[in-house]
Parts: sequence; C-alpha cells; structure tokens
Amino acid sequence: MHYKAVPLSLMLLLFTYLSFAQSPIQSSESMPSLMRMDPEKSILKNTESSKNHQMLLAVMRASDLEEILGQSGPFTVFAPSDTAFEKLSKDKIDALLLPENKKELQSLMRYHIIAGNFSASKILKAMCRGAGKASFTTVQGDEITASMQGLDIILTDNLGNTARITTADYNQCNGVIHEIDSVIRPSKI
Repeated sequence: MHYKAVPLSLMLLLFTYLSFAQSPIQSSESMPSLMRMDPEKSILKNTESSKNHQMLLAVMRASDLEEILGQSGPFTVFAPSDTAFEKLSKDKIDALLLPENKKELQSLMRYHIIAGNFSASKILKAMCRGAGKASFTTVQGDEITASMQGLDIILTDNLGNTARITTADYNQCNGVIHEIDSVIRPSKI
C-alpha cells in the first residue's frame, strides 16, 4: 500500500482543528450567563456590563477610545481581564491612568486591538497558512504574533511577553472580544 505525503499545511489545519475542538479555551457560548456578552451591543457597552473587565473599561475611558469602540468597527479586541491587569504593579497602573501618560496608555490599549473581525477559527486558519504562526498588525501600528502552545492560542508582543486567550469569541455588533490572561505591550512600560 502506498501513502501520499500530506502537505504540512493540511496537517497543521487538521491538528489545529482537532486541538481547538478539545481545547481548554472556552467559547463565550459555554460561559455562565453572568459572563456572556450581548452580540447586539458594542464592544464598549458589553465591557461596561462585564464584571471581569472593569480595569479594561477604565483604560478605554482614560485613553479616549470609548467613541471608537462604541460605534465603529469591526474590531478584534484582545481584552485583558481584571486579573491580567493585576499582574502589573498597582503603581504602574495608577501612573498609566494619569492624564500626562495618556499617549502611552493609548499606545498600550491600541496594541490590544486589530482592525477586522477575527474569530478564533480565523486566527487558527491564519496560523495554518503561516506554518504555525500568524502576525497581525494592531491599530497601534505594531505587530503581535499568534501561535499555538499545546492547545492554547498564545499572543506574543514585541518584547517577547505572552498572553493566552482564555475565552474566545465574545461576539459584538462591532467586532469580537477574546479575553486574555496578561497585558501585552508594544514597548517597555
């Protein structure tokens, strides 16, 4: 019996699909009702009602991104949870929220946003096309890289810091939110 060689891209697609199907990444559909977001509302409105993203909401407001994330789109937001923000020192967070640090805060927040609606499956497909990695240009202008680590989608920033997508595909009327477990950074903050 002869077997044909399977192209690497097909193997990666199959592996990724099977991995994602059994992945510990939670879909927003499987979350308790307290965590679900209304797909008819904007990224901003859903963030306002989320009990797990209050720090993100404060950052959105302090960086003047409310109007953009309240209406325009579509956007994909890699949203650090409140627990992710707690990994930064309280002094650093307080300093970022000061009016004189607004540009730095805007840069940080925009680094968590890419233009377009990228569901987890679209991110996985991009990784398959890129031999296991995919780069995305943020609205801040720099790139983040998505890759797999075991069964998790991992985002890597310019400094080599990583964040894991913990809950994927919170659909919004103007895009999608993926919750991440760490704050990614375009530069040292």
